[in-house]
Amino acid sequence: MLLSTFSGELLEAGVDEAGRGCLAGPVVAAAVILPPDYKHHLLNDSKQLNRKQREQIREDVLRDAVAWAIGEATPAEIDEINILQATFLAMHRAIAGLAQTAGYLLIDGNRFKPYGQVPHTCIVKGDGKYLSIAAASVLAKTHRDDVMQRLAEEYAVFGWERNAGYPTPEHRQAIALHGATPYHRHSFTLLPSPQLLSDAPAEL
Repeated sequence: MLLSTFSGELLEAGVDEAGRGCLAGPVVAAAVILPPDYKHHLLNDSKQLNRKQREQIREDVLRDAVAWAIGEATPAEIDEINILQATFLAMHRAIAGLAQTAGYLLIDGNRFKPYGQVPHTCIVKGDGKYLSIAAASVLAKTHRDDVMQRLAEEYAVFGWERNAGYPTPEHRQAIALHGATPYHRHSFTLLPSPQLLSDAPAEL
């Protein structure tokens, strides 16, 4: 069972991101403050949930949270400052967007750039340990999936509605055939090896 709080602060915000390993699209972060002793029978790390479960949990979290916010860093920002710093930037934007000021930050992962004077703790695999981080994980994932769904309407050949910009064989094959878009992260290795491409499906 996931824990409801780490610090004991009433306004403890869980913070998580989605899309760090993608080749295209923004990196997205969410910050969520849940009510004290909040419980949810399905809430867990978003990677352990199917799409239908994530969508249901998103509705519940948006309804029940004391405060929540989403932050993004664009592909251009990722290319300019690197993915780690861009992830911190997206997290800071999410925290800044909260309708109530967090008294403590619970960060998924092992690294974070301090946000002002707000104390924080990093928790490795925290989205499977604390409800607020799990809630942030779900909001970040579902928001980013929506973004990639919209971008897929503009660039249909990359299959972003299926791969969300991750480096699947389908995605890399499309880059090889059609080139990169403004939504790709040009500082990333988009086509790492000819062997990978030769193993990719011939049809998109």
